[in-house]
Amino acid sequence: MAYALITGASKGIGKEIANELAKRNYDLLLVARSESLLAEVAKELSTTYKVKTDYLSVDLAAVDVAQQVIDWTKQKGYEVAILVNNAGYGLVGPFDSYSILQNRDMLNLNIATLTEMCHHFLPVLKRQPKAYIMNIASSTAYQALPLMAAYAASKIYVLNFSRGLKLELKKTSVSVTCISPGATSTNFNDRANLQEKARKAAEKVTMTPQEVAKQSVDAMFAGKTEFVPGLVNKLGKFLAWIAPKSITESVAMGIYE
Repeated sequence: MAYALITGASKGIGKEIANELAKRNYDLLLVARSESLLAEVAKELSTTYKVKTDYLSVDLAAVDVAQQVIDWTKQKGYEVAILVNNAGYGLVGPFDSYSILQNRDMLNLNIATLTEMCHHFLPVLKRQPKAYIMNIASSTAYQALPLMAAYAASKIYVLNFSRGLKLELKKTSVSVTCISPGATSTNFNDRANLQEKARKAAEKVTMTPQEVAKQSVDAMFAGKTEFVPGLVNKLGKFLAWIAPKSITESVAMGIYE
């Protein structure tokens, strides 16, 4: 069986997506920064589910890192049938409170690396009888988000890029699904420097990575174009669509201030 490749697979949603795919007997290629965590996850999943696993430790925010990943799979002779672009992070606070380099690294990971991974792996995926791309966006993809302006904009890109790519590939064997999770109990809040007020607001609607992963993998195999895990998050998407933007953006800013 061809492999499933998951970025950001050492913990959180990425790790649980890997777990879900291992349950379905997919061999796994795990990519993230932490070599020690990747080794642990790879061993755990191969032992539990008797699947083949391998991993690559790279900084996915680096320029041209997608080329390193595709080169690694070619050198190893791995055929990839599922590409999961899960790696990403946000920065909370005024846009200009972060350096150009900090913003650039985030945007490079959230946008450039994801796009380049799709570009590099499409010829491989098209060779498969059936193949899938899962791009992880965010519930913030449905509105502008003051104090996370660049992050939310990057996820709007992921959503629209995925929708466009899905139609482009309609006559191929490759299906594209964009997942937009809401608050999830991962280390996202720590890396984003989320303040206590926003953390407490998120606690009311937080999902577990296991819940998000199960629903996301089901949506991918069902061929859905986009999917928002969780009833509350689906409601939030609907409200962001019908409510005046000035209201939704002001409410959001009040949470993150």
